[in-house]
Amino acid sequence: MILDDGHTRLAIVAIDLIGFPHTNVVNVRKKIANRFDLTYIIICSTHNHEGPDMLGLWGNNVLKRGVNPVYEKYVEDRIIESIEIAAKKLKPAKLRVAQDLSGAHDLNMDTRKPVVKDDGVYILQALDAQADTTLGAFVVWGNHPETLWSKNTLITSDFPHYVREGIEKGVYNDKSLAKKGLGGVVLYASGCVGGLMTTRPTVKIKSPFKEVYYEEPTFEKAEAQGTTLALVALHALDKAESVTGGISLLAKTIELPLGNPLFKLGIALGVINGGYSSWGHMRTEVSACKIGEVSFITIPGELYPEIANGGIENPKEGDFKLAQPLETPPLRALMPGKYKFVLGLANDELGYIIPKSEWDKEAPYLYDSPKAHYGEVNSTGPETAPLLHKTLKEMLGKLPK
Repeated sequence: MILDDGHTRLAIVAIDLIGFPHTNVVNVRKKIANRFDLTYIIICSTHNHEGPDMLGLWGNNVLKRGVNPVYEKYVEDRIIESIEIAAKKLKPAKLRVAQDLSGAHDLNMDTRKPVVKDDGVYILQALDAQADTTLGAFVVWGNHPETLWSKNTLITSDFPHYVREGIEKGVYNDKSLAKKGLGGVVLYASGCVGGLMTTRPTVKIKSPFKEVYYEEPTFEKAEAQGTTLALVALHALDKAESVTGGISLLAKTIELPLGNPLFKLGIALGVINGGYSSWGHMRTEVSACKIGEVSFITIPGELYPEIANGGIENPKEGDFKLAQPLETPPLRALMPGKYKFVLGLANDELGYIIPKSEWDKEAPYLYDSPKAHYGEVNSTGPETAPLLHKTLKEMLGKLPK
Protein backbone atom coordinates (compact mmCIF):
# COMPACT_ATOMS: atom_id res chain seq x y z
CA MET A 1 0.00 0.00 0.00
CA ILE A 2 1.29 3.44 -0.91
CA LEU A 3 -0.23 6.62 0.52
CA ASP A 4 0.69 9.95 -1.08
CA ASP A 5 -0.66 13.36 -0.10
CA GLY A 6 1.44 15.27 -2.63
CA HIS A 7 4.24 15.93 -0.13
CA THR A 8 4.87 12.60 1.61
CA ARG A 9 4.82 9.18 -0.05
CA LEU A 10 4.56 6.31 2.44
CA ALA A 11 4.85 2.63 1.45
CA ILE A 12 3.57 -0.11 3.78
CA VAL A 13 4.36 -3.74 3.01
CA ALA A 14 3.02 -6.72 4.98
CA ILE A 15 4.74 -10.10 4.73
CA ASP A 16 3.76 -13.53 6.08
CA LEU A 17 7.02 -14.27 7.88
CA ILE A 18 8.08 -14.64 11.51
CA GLY A 19 10.17 -11.48 11.23
CA PHE A 20 12.18 -9.30 8.88
CA PRO A 21 15.38 -8.00 10.52
CA HIS A 22 16.42 -4.38 10.25
CA THR A 23 19.43 -5.41 8.16
CA ASN A 24 17.06 -6.69 5.49
CA VAL A 25 14.95 -3.53 5.69
CA VAL A 26 18.09 -1.52 4.99
CA ASN A 27 18.92 -3.85 2.09
CA VAL A 28 15.53 -3.16 0.53
CA ARG A 29 15.93 0.59 0.96
CA LYS A 30 19.36 0.52 -0.66
CA LYS A 31 18.04 -1.45 -3.63
CA ILE A 32 15.08 0.85 -4.08
CA ALA A 33 16.87 4.16 -3.37
CA ASN A 34 15.87 7.06 -5.65
CA ARG A 35 13.02 5.04 -7.17
CA PHE A 36 9.31 5.79 -6.94
CA ASP A 37 9.84 9.04 -4.95
CA LEU A 38 9.31 7.23 -1.63
CA THR A 39 9.62 9.18 1.60
CA TYR A 40 9.52 6.16 3.92
CA ILE A 41 8.98 2.40 3.82
CA ILE A 42 7.40 0.29 6.57
CA ILE A 43 7.80 -3.49 6.27
CA CYS A 44 5.58 -5.39 8.74
CA SER A 45 5.85 -9.11 9.44
CA THR A 46 2.71 -10.91 10.57
CA HIS A 47 4.98 -13.08 12.78
CA ASN A 48 3.62 -16.15 11.04
CA HIS A 49 5.22 -19.25 12.60
CA GLU A 50 4.71 -21.40 9.51
CA GLY A 51 6.95 -19.79 6.93
CA PRO A 52 10.67 -20.12 6.15
CA ASP A 53 13.20 -18.84 8.69
CA MET A 54 14.29 -15.23 8.15
CA LEU A 55 15.90 -14.75 11.57
CA GLY A 56 18.52 -17.53 11.54
CA LEU A 57 17.41 -19.25 14.75
CA TRP A 58 16.25 -22.54 13.20
CA GLY A 59 19.25 -23.94 11.38
CA ASN A 60 20.13 -27.64 11.22
CA ASN A 61 21.98 -27.17 14.50
CA VAL A 62 22.52 -24.38 17.03
CA LEU A 63 25.72 -23.29 15.29
CA LYS A 64 24.20 -23.00 11.81
CA ARG A 65 22.25 -20.02 10.51
CA GLY A 66 18.80 -21.08 9.35
CA VAL A 67 18.30 -18.44 6.65
CA ASN A 68 18.62 -19.58 3.05
CA PRO A 69 20.41 -16.68 1.29
CA VAL A 70 18.65 -17.41 -2.01
CA TYR A 71 15.27 -17.17 -0.31
CA GLU A 72 16.37 -14.08 1.62
CA LYS A 73 17.13 -12.28 -1.66
CA TYR A 74 13.86 -13.57 -3.12
CA VAL A 75 11.87 -11.97 -0.26
CA GLU A 76 13.70 -8.65 -0.62
CA ASP A 77 13.08 -8.64 -4.38
CA ARG A 78 9.37 -9.49 -3.98
CA ILE A 79 8.97 -6.60 -1.53
CA ILE A 80 10.49 -4.24 -4.09
CA GLU A 81 8.28 -5.72 -6.81
CA SER A 82 5.19 -5.15 -4.66
CA ILE A 83 6.14 -1.52 -4.06
CA GLU A 84 6.76 -1.03 -7.79
CA ILE A 85 3.34 -2.46 -8.68
CA ALA A 86 1.62 -0.20 -6.15
CA ALA A 87 3.57 2.88 -7.31
CA LYS A 88 2.55 2.30 -10.92
CA LYS A 89 -1.11 1.92 -9.95
CA LEU A 90 -1.39 5.08 -7.84
CA LYS A 91 -4.61 6.99 -8.46
CA PRO A 92 -6.72 9.58 -6.63
CA ALA A 93 -8.38 7.96 -3.65
CA LYS A 94 -10.39 8.66 -0.53
CA LEU A 95 -9.85 6.93 2.79
CA ARG A 96 -12.29 5.47 5.31
CA VAL A 97 -11.43 4.10 8.73
CA ALA A 98 -13.19 1.88 11.26
CA GLN A 99 -12.48 -0.14 14.37
CA ASP A 100 -14.03 -2.74 16.62
CA LEU A 101 -12.39 -2.77 20.04
CA SER A 102 -14.02 -5.89 21.48
CA GLY A 103 -15.40 -8.17 18.76
CA ALA A 104 -12.25 -10.33 18.58
CA HIS A 105 -11.87 -10.81 22.34
CA ASP A 106 -12.61 -14.55 22.36
CA LEU A 107 -10.28 -15.45 19.49
CA ASN A 108 -7.05 -15.65 21.49
CA MET A 109 -5.58 -15.64 24.98
CA ASP A 110 -2.88 -13.93 27.02
CA THR A 111 -0.53 -16.61 28.31
CA ARG A 112 1.32 -14.47 30.88
CA LYS A 113 0.07 -12.27 33.71
CA PRO A 114 -1.05 -9.55 33.83
CA VAL A 115 -3.82 -10.43 31.39
CA VAL A 116 -3.95 -7.53 28.93
CA LYS A 117 -4.78 -8.12 25.27
CA ASP A 118 -4.78 -6.04 22.12
CA ASP A 119 -8.38 -6.87 21.20
CA GLY A 120 -9.05 -4.08 18.73
CA VAL A 121 -9.48 -4.76 15.01
CA TYR A 122 -8.49 -1.64 13.04
CA ILE A 123 -9.19 -1.23 9.34
CA LEU A 124 -8.31 1.45 6.79
CA GLN A 125 -10.06 1.33 3.39
CA ALA A 126 -8.96 3.13 0.21
CA LEU A 127 -11.58 3.88 -2.45
CA ASP A 128 -11.13 5.07 -6.01
CA ALA A 129 -12.06 8.76 -5.86
CA GLN A 130 -13.99 8.59 -9.13
CA ALA A 131 -15.40 5.06 -9.36
CA ASP A 132 -15.98 4.69 -5.59
CA THR A 133 -14.70 1.09 -5.77
CA THR A 134 -12.24 -0.35 -3.26
CA LEU A 135 -8.57 -0.17 -4.18
CA GLY A 136 -7.51 -1.96 -1.03
CA ALA A 137 -7.63 -2.13 2.74
CA PHE A 138 -5.25 -2.46 5.66
CA VAL A 139 -6.32 -4.42 8.74
CA VAL A 140 -4.48 -4.84 12.07
CA TRP A 141 -5.07 -7.21 15.01
CA GLY A 142 -2.79 -8.51 17.77
CA ASN A 143 -2.22 -12.28 17.82
CA HIS A 144 0.43 -14.86 16.90
CA PRO A 145 -0.43 -16.51 13.56
CA GLU A 146 0.26 -19.99 14.93
CA THR A 147 -3.26 -21.38 15.33
CA LEU A 148 -2.21 -24.51 13.39
CA TRP A 149 0.36 -25.09 16.17
CA SER A 150 3.57 -27.06 16.23
CA LYS A 151 2.68 -30.30 14.43
CA ASN A 152 1.85 -28.52 11.19
CA THR A 153 4.73 -28.79 8.72
CA LEU A 154 3.03 -27.12 5.75
CA ILE A 155 4.00 -23.61 4.68
CA THR A 156 0.95 -21.44 5.27
CA SER A 157 0.06 -17.93 6.38
CA ASP A 158 -2.33 -19.40 8.99
CA PHE A 159 -5.46 -17.40 9.87
CA PRO A 160 -4.41 -14.10 8.17
CA HIS A 161 -5.12 -15.78 4.80
CA TYR A 162 -8.79 -16.18 5.74
CA VAL A 163 -8.94 -12.59 7.03
CA ARG A 164 -7.70 -11.24 3.71
CA GLU A 165 -9.82 -13.59 1.61
CA GLY A 166 -12.99 -12.80 3.54
CA ILE A 167 -12.53 -9.03 3.35
CA GLU A 168 -11.58 -9.12 -0.34
CA LYS A 169 -14.03 -11.71 -1.69
CA GLY A 170 -16.77 -11.77 0.90
CA VAL A 171 -17.71 -14.20 3.65
CA TYR A 172 -19.79 -17.25 2.74
CA ASN A 173 -21.95 -19.55 4.83
CA ASP A 174 -21.42 -22.68 2.74
CA LYS A 175 -22.29 -21.32 -0.73
CA SER A 176 -24.50 -18.47 0.47
CA LEU A 177 -22.99 -14.98 0.67
CA ALA A 178 -23.25 -13.78 4.27
CA LYS A 179 -21.31 -10.53 3.94
CA LYS A 180 -20.15 -8.88 0.73
CA GLY A 181 -16.42 -8.30 0.34
CA LEU A 182 -14.71 -5.05 -0.52
CA GLY A 183 -12.66 -6.13 -3.52
CA GLY A 184 -9.17 -4.73 -4.01
CA VAL A 185 -6.10 -5.98 -2.16
CA VAL A 186 -6.08 -6.44 1.61
CA LEU A 187 -2.94 -6.17 3.77
CA TYR A 188 -2.95 -7.81 7.19
CA ALA A 189 -0.53 -6.71 9.93
CA SER A 190 -0.11 -7.84 13.53
CA GLY A 191 -0.52 -5.46 16.45
CA CYS A 192 0.75 -6.24 19.96
CA VAL A 193 1.53 -9.96 20.11
CA GLY A 194 3.87 -10.05 23.14
CA GLY A 195 2.81 -11.47 26.44
CA LEU A 196 2.11 -13.66 24.52
CA MET A 197 -1.09 -13.35 22.50
CA THR A 198 -1.85 -16.71 20.92
CA THR A 199 -4.55 -19.21 20.03
CA ARG A 200 -3.41 -22.36 21.79
CA PRO A 201 -5.23 -25.65 21.26
CA THR A 202 -6.98 -24.89 24.58
CA VAL A 203 -8.67 -21.87 22.98
CA LYS A 204 -12.00 -22.87 21.44
CA ILE A 205 -12.95 -21.04 18.26
CA LYS A 206 -16.62 -21.00 17.30
CA SER A 207 -17.70 -21.33 13.70
CA PRO A 208 -19.20 -17.97 12.65
CA PHE A 209 -22.34 -19.70 11.34
CA LYS A 210 -22.82 -22.95 13.26
CA GLU A 211 -22.84 -24.14 16.86
CA VAL A 212 -19.51 -25.83 16.26
CA TYR A 213 -16.38 -25.15 18.31
CA TYR A 214 -12.87 -25.98 17.10
CA GLU A 215 -10.24 -26.82 19.69
CA GLU A 216 -7.69 -29.05 17.98
CA PRO A 217 -5.31 -27.10 15.70
CA THR A 218 -6.69 -27.61 12.18
CA PHE A 219 -7.20 -25.56 9.04
CA GLU A 220 -10.91 -25.53 9.89
CA LYS A 221 -10.06 -23.78 13.16
CA ALA A 222 -7.80 -21.24 11.41
CA GLU A 223 -10.53 -20.62 8.84
CA ALA A 224 -13.19 -20.07 11.51
CA GLN A 225 -10.89 -17.63 13.31
CA GLY A 226 -9.88 -15.69 10.18
CA THR A 227 -13.43 -15.61 8.83
CA THR A 228 -14.74 -14.28 12.15
CA LEU A 229 -12.08 -11.54 12.06
CA ALA A 230 -13.07 -10.67 8.49
CA LEU A 231 -16.71 -10.33 9.59
CA VAL A 232 -15.69 -8.13 12.51
CA ALA A 233 -13.78 -5.84 10.14
CA LEU A 234 -16.51 -5.74 7.48
CA HIS A 235 -19.24 -4.99 10.02
CA ALA A 236 -17.07 -2.24 11.53
CA LEU A 237 -16.78 -0.65 8.08
CA ASP A 238 -20.57 -0.29 7.99
CA LYS A 239 -19.96 2.61 10.40
CA ALA A 240 -16.70 3.85 8.87
CA GLU A 241 -15.67 7.50 8.95
CA SER A 242 -13.93 9.47 6.23
CA VAL A 243 -10.26 10.35 6.70
CA THR A 244 -9.13 13.82 5.66
CA GLY A 245 -5.84 15.66 6.02
CA GLY A 246 -2.24 15.32 4.99
CA ILE A 247 0.42 12.90 6.22
CA SER A 248 2.54 13.90 9.21
CA LEU A 249 5.46 11.49 9.58
CA LEU A 250 8.40 11.09 11.96
CA ALA A 251 10.98 8.28 12.01
CA LYS A 252 14.07 7.73 14.11
CA THR A 253 16.95 5.26 14.18
CA ILE A 254 17.96 4.27 17.70
CA GLU A 255 20.56 2.02 19.33
CA LEU A 256 19.60 -0.45 22.04
CA PRO A 257 21.86 -2.27 24.49
CA LEU A 258 21.82 -6.01 23.88
CA GLY A 259 21.31 -7.66 27.24
CA ASN A 260 20.64 -11.21 26.04
CA PRO A 261 23.81 -13.35 26.21
CA LEU A 262 22.32 -15.96 23.86
CA PHE A 263 21.69 -13.29 21.22
CA LYS A 264 25.26 -12.04 21.68
CA LEU A 265 26.54 -15.57 21.15
CA GLY A 266 24.32 -16.00 18.09
CA ILE A 267 25.74 -12.80 16.59
CA ALA A 268 29.31 -13.85 17.34
CA LEU A 269 28.70 -17.21 15.64
CA GLY A 270 27.03 -15.61 12.61
CA VAL A 271 23.69 -17.28 13.34
CA ILE A 272 21.94 -13.93 13.83
CA ASN A 273 22.44 -10.99 11.48
CA GLY A 274 20.02 -8.16 12.11
CA GLY A 275 20.84 -4.56 12.88
CA TYR A 276 23.96 -5.26 14.93
CA SER A 277 25.67 -1.86 15.20
CA SER A 278 28.53 -2.31 17.70
CA TRP A 279 29.53 -4.80 20.37
CA GLY A 280 26.62 -5.14 22.73
CA HIS A 281 24.23 -2.92 20.77
CA MET A 282 21.49 -3.30 18.16
CA ARG A 283 20.42 -0.68 15.64
CA THR A 284 16.66 -0.43 15.03
CA GLU A 285 14.02 2.22 14.36
CA VAL A 286 10.57 3.47 15.25
CA SER A 287 8.14 5.79 13.49
CA ALA A 288 4.95 7.71 14.11
CA CYS A 289 2.46 8.94 11.55
CA LYS A 290 -0.82 10.87 11.56
CA ILE A 291 -3.47 11.31 8.86
CA GLY A 292 -6.49 13.20 10.18
CA GLU A 293 -8.07 11.15 12.97
CA VAL A 294 -5.82 8.17 12.18
CA SER A 295 -2.42 7.64 13.78
CA PHE A 296 0.16 4.86 13.39
CA ILE A 297 3.20 3.86 15.40
CA THR A 298 5.65 1.16 14.38
CA ILE A 299 7.13 -1.24 16.92
CA PRO A 300 10.29 -3.23 15.98
CA GLY A 301 9.21 -6.41 17.74
CA GLU A 302 6.56 -8.12 19.85
CA LEU A 303 5.16 -5.48 22.19
CA TYR A 304 3.48 -6.48 25.42
CA PRO A 305 -0.06 -5.03 25.08
CA GLU A 306 0.07 -3.31 28.47
CA ILE A 307 2.70 -0.92 27.08
CA ALA A 308 0.24 0.15 24.37
CA ASN A 309 -3.06 -0.08 26.23
CA GLY A 310 -2.23 0.28 29.93
CA GLY A 311 -2.25 -2.21 32.76
CA ILE A 312 1.48 -2.60 33.43
CA GLU A 313 2.04 -4.07 36.88
CA ASN A 314 4.97 -3.78 39.29
CA PRO A 315 5.00 -7.19 40.98
CA LYS A 316 7.19 -7.60 44.05
CA GLU A 317 9.01 -10.57 42.48
CA GLY A 318 10.32 -8.58 39.51
CA ASP A 319 14.08 -8.51 39.01
CA PHE A 320 14.17 -4.69 39.12
CA LYS A 321 12.76 -3.02 42.20
CA LEU A 322 11.18 0.06 40.65
CA ALA A 323 9.12 2.70 42.44
CA GLN A 324 6.66 2.53 39.53
CA PRO A 325 6.53 1.20 35.96
CA LEU A 326 8.62 3.17 33.48
CA GLU A 327 6.55 2.69 30.29
CA THR A 328 3.73 5.06 31.22
CA PRO A 329 1.43 6.56 30.14
CA PRO A 330 0.39 3.84 27.66
CA LEU A 331 1.34 4.60 24.07
CA ARG A 332 -2.23 4.75 22.80
CA ALA A 333 -2.96 7.46 25.38
CA LEU A 334 -0.19 9.50 23.72
CA MET A 335 -1.29 8.86 20.14
CA PRO A 336 -3.39 11.59 18.51
CA GLY A 337 -6.73 11.02 16.82
CA LYS A 338 -9.59 8.60 17.36
CA TYR A 339 -8.16 5.60 15.47
CA LYS A 340 -4.81 4.32 16.75
CA PHE A 341 -2.97 1.62 14.79
CA VAL A 342 -0.02 -0.06 16.54
CA LEU A 343 2.03 -1.98 13.97
CA GLY A 344 4.09 -4.73 15.54
CA LEU A 345 7.19 -6.36 14.04
CA ALA A 346 7.62 -3.32 11.83
CA ASN A 347 11.05 -2.78 10.23
CA ASP A 348 12.63 -5.28 12.63
CA GLU A 349 12.09 -8.24 14.96
CA LEU A 350 13.74 -7.71 18.35
CA GLY A 351 11.67 -10.37 20.07
CA TYR A 352 9.56 -9.63 23.13
CA ILE A 353 9.36 -6.06 24.38
CA ILE A 354 8.67 -6.51 28.10
CA PRO A 355 7.91 -3.79 30.68
CA LYS A 356 10.99 -3.48 32.86
CA SER A 357 8.92 -3.83 36.04
CA GLU A 358 7.66 -7.22 34.75
CA TRP A 359 11.13 -8.48 33.76
CA ASP A 360 11.78 -11.72 35.59
CA LYS A 361 14.67 -14.15 35.08
CA GLU A 362 15.60 -14.73 38.71
CA ALA A 363 13.66 -16.53 41.46
CA PRO A 364 11.32 -15.83 43.16
CA TYR A 365 9.23 -15.71 40.00
CA LEU A 366 6.34 -13.38 39.22
CA TYR A 367 3.04 -14.03 40.95
CA ASP A 368 4.53 -16.94 42.95
CA SER A 369 5.02 -19.02 39.81
CA PRO A 370 6.99 -22.25 40.47
CA LYS A 371 9.10 -21.66 37.35
CA ALA A 372 10.36 -18.82 35.19
CA HIS A 373 7.98 -17.29 32.67
CA TYR A 374 8.56 -17.44 28.94
CA GLY A 375 9.56 -14.22 27.23
CA GLU A 376 12.92 -12.98 28.46
CA VAL A 377 14.85 -15.66 26.58
CA ASN A 378 13.58 -14.16 23.30
CA SER A 379 14.12 -10.51 24.17
CA THR A 380 17.00 -8.14 23.51
CA GLY A 381 16.93 -7.13 27.17
CA PRO A 382 15.21 -5.21 29.99
CA GLU A 383 16.17 -1.76 28.66
CA THR A 384 14.40 -2.25 25.32
CA ALA A 385 10.88 -1.36 26.45
CA PRO A 386 11.82 1.79 28.43
CA LEU A 387 13.97 3.14 25.59
CA LEU A 388 11.38 2.45 22.89
CA HIS A 389 8.62 3.99 25.02
CA LYS A 390 10.71 7.09 25.79
CA THR A 391 11.57 7.58 22.11
CA LEU A 392 7.99 7.16 20.90
CA LYS A 393 6.68 9.43 23.66
CA GLU A 394 9.00 12.19 22.45
CA MET A 395 8.04 11.64 18.81
CA LEU A 396 4.30 11.54 19.47
CA GLY A 397 4.59 14.82 21.35
CA LYS A 398 5.80 16.41 18.10
CA LEU A 399 2.92 15.22 15.92
CA PRO A 400 0.06 17.67 15.35
CA LYS A 401 -2.91 17.08 17.63
